[in-house]
Order: sequence, then C-alpha cells, then structure tokens
Amino acid sequence: MDLVSVISNRRRSLLVAASGLLLASACSAQEPAPTPAPAAEPETSAEASSGFAQALVPLEMEVYAPEGTPLPRFMVDAAWPQMPPTMIIGQTPGLAVDNDDNVWLAHRPHTLSFSDIGLAADPPTALCCEPGPTIMQFSAEGEYLQGWGGPDYAPEIDGVNQWPRNIHGIYVDDDNTVWVGGNGDGDHVVLNLTSDGEFIRQIGVHGQTAGNSHPEFLGNPADISFVDGHVIIADGYINKRIISFDGMELDYEGAWGAYASDPSGGTREGSFDQSQASSNSDGGANPQATSFGDIVHCVVSTEEGLVYICDRRNNRAQVFQRTENGDLEFVRDIVIAEETGGTRTVSDITFSPDGEFIYIADMMNSSIWILDSESYDILARIGRVGRYPGEFTWLHSVVADSEGNLYTSEVNTGRRIQKLVFMGVE
Repeated sequence: MDLVSVISNRRRSLLVAASGLLLASACSAQEPAPTPAPAAEPETSAEASSGFAQALVPLEMEVYAPEGTPLPRFMVDAAWPQMPPTMIIGQTPGLAVDNDDNVWLAHRPHTLSFSDIGLAADPPTALCCEPGPTIMQFSAEGEYLQGWGGPDYAPEIDGVNQWPRNIHGIYVDDDNTVWVGGNGDGDHVVLNLTSDGEFIRQIGVHGQTAGNSHPEFLGNPADISFVDGHVIIADGYINKRIISFDGMELDYEGAWGAYASDPSGGTREGSFDQSQASSNSDGGANPQATSFGDIVHCVVSTEEGLVYICDRRNNRAQVFQRTENGDLEFVRDIVIAEETGGTRTVSDITFSPDGEFIYIADMMNSSIWILDSESYDILARIGRVGRYPGEFTWLHSVVADSEGNLYTSEVNTGRRIQKLVFMGVE
C-alpha cells in the first residue's frame, strides 16, 4: 500500500469513527448509553519488527462497563496483510492461529467474480488479479508464507473427491496439522492435513449424512476444535449437534445438543444455501430453545476443559464443561443482543491470552463484544458495519494470538481479513 492510500484510509477511518460516535449518542433508550472510550492517539506508520510498515487507525468502541473498568484497547492495522501483488481473496469463513502466531485463513475462490480475477482468464482480461489458494498462511506481521488447497489435496472415495465444495471452518492443532470442513452441497466431511497440505485422515464421507444420532456421518460441519486429545466438531448446518471423537483413532465419543441433552430439533431439509443464513422464517432467535438452531456455528475449547458453542440462530453461546469420562455438562448460556434478526449474533468466540476477556463476533451487528470471563458481563463492543478499516460486513470469524491481537474475517460481500492490534488494558 502506498503512502497516499494509507493516508486516505486513515482519514476515512477517522471520519467514520467521528460520525459513529455522533450516531451512538442518538441511539434509542433501549440500549445503555455508551461511555466514550479514551481516545488513543493515532500513530503514524511505524516499522514492525519484520520491516513491514503498520498503518494504525482508530477503532470505534462503545463501553457498557462501569466507569474505570479496565478494558482491552485496539487499533486497526490498515496495512495488514501484505497480500501478494496479483492475489485476491473471496469470502473468508475461517481463521486460525498456530503456535508460532502465524495466521491461517480458509477462503472461497469460487466466490470471486470474473471482474475480480481478470488476470486468471485465458487469455487475461485485466492486469489483476488471480484467486489466492484456498488455504493461506501469513506471519503475524502480514507476510504471505504459503498457500495450498483444492481437490488435488483430498482423496476420492467411490469416485467422489472429498475436498469441500464450500469450505467453512479451519483449525490448526498443536502439531500444526490443519483441520477443515465445509457447508456446501454434500460437504459432510472434516479433513485433516499436514501444514503443507498432505492428506492425513478424515471424518465423515462427502455426500453421506444420516441425522443427529449417527456416530460416524456428519451433516455440514461448521467448525472444529482439537484440545486435550479430543476432536470436537460443530455439526452444524444440516445437523444440530456437537460431536466428539478420540484424537488418536477418531473413535466416536459422544454427541450432544443444547444443554448437553441428546441432540434434537431435527435436521435441515435439503442442502443449505446462503439465503437461509439470513432468513427469519424460523420465527426469530430463541435464547431459551431446548435444541440448537439450524446453524451450530462454532466450537472453541479451552485447556481448562470448557467448551464454547456458537448457537448463532438463537443469539447465544452455550458453555459446557468436559468431565473426566469425556462427557459434557452444561454450564450456562451467554445471550448476545437477544432481539437481533437476520444473520443473528454469535458467529465465533476467542479469548485474550491471559484468559481475562471473552471476545464474541456478532455477524448481524458487525461488532465484537468484550465480556468478562468470570462474570460473563458485557463490558464493551468494538466495530460497526462498513467497509473501512475497523468496520465489518458479514463478520464471520475472530481469533486471538499470543500477544493479544485479534484477527477477523468476513464472508458474503465482505471478503477480507483484518488485524486489530492490541494496545494494552486501560
């Protein structure tokens, strides 16, 4: 990004932040009046340790906590990442951070239009661009490290290639192996691959699904977590459950619905399509529902044995505790913006490295909610709808690195990733 572009982006972001604060002051009385956050001084472009120049711009924030409550502060690096000159990404439904703080993304090359990828046409119709690989790895500073993915990286079973038609989740485990799923037509499989894309194993089979009670087949898995020897899958867009497998042999361990009950609520009829993601035909969110909604969107496990589930269609997360025998026990609900419709609220969850804060990505409200990890009280939210740095369109994923920085990704027309630089707790 040249200096003119950086300055232009910063000016636009400052204007947007200022206008957003004016709008916040005029919000209805149904929401608590936001307390203005202490304004961080915008930094001029600074050289990161890698030599990449940062372009830090303000991030809009609404504070709900009592005055004086310590809160994490962020700015947006508008120059992150350093995408290769002719490369572009489409909808990006998955993010992960490995043990070296490298950032992994899963994107959908097929969501790019002909006008986006003129360089890839035969013959080329434009000077730029070409789609990036489905799986891409960047350093924390934004350097592009590698990319791979697609049908060549998956086996065939009975003549059917197992690579997801519409990739959705990605997870990188402690051994730096990569797990991916999908929610396209027939994408009832989770693949496990090495860090350079060599196939290792899989759960499920493309095109085969058999409902919430089946111990082997999946139903459009949305997300994967691998902690303490257990693979847990948010299963997901066809089924309405979470399912667990032993991490060594992939033996079935159990499946649970809302409140750790037996999975219920039926399965989605037919294939999932994107129009269903924003439909209100289900009557709207029900944070007290006895079964998961029809998008069980994320699963995030902690070293303490807690398992967080994104029940996106019901505007809630559910928290479970893993027991010594591998079972799950319900702990509590976390309800976010209960009356929100459309794409709904709880799309992903991550945590600060010290465990003090929970960050919840809210797709419909284009925000990240900050919660106290002990009380689960809502402390603040950051971001707003838009297309400039620090704004979000179809916010899908959020993940934290060991330094406390946050990374976000967007789908639909968002089609980008952003880095929110941790500035400390004030």
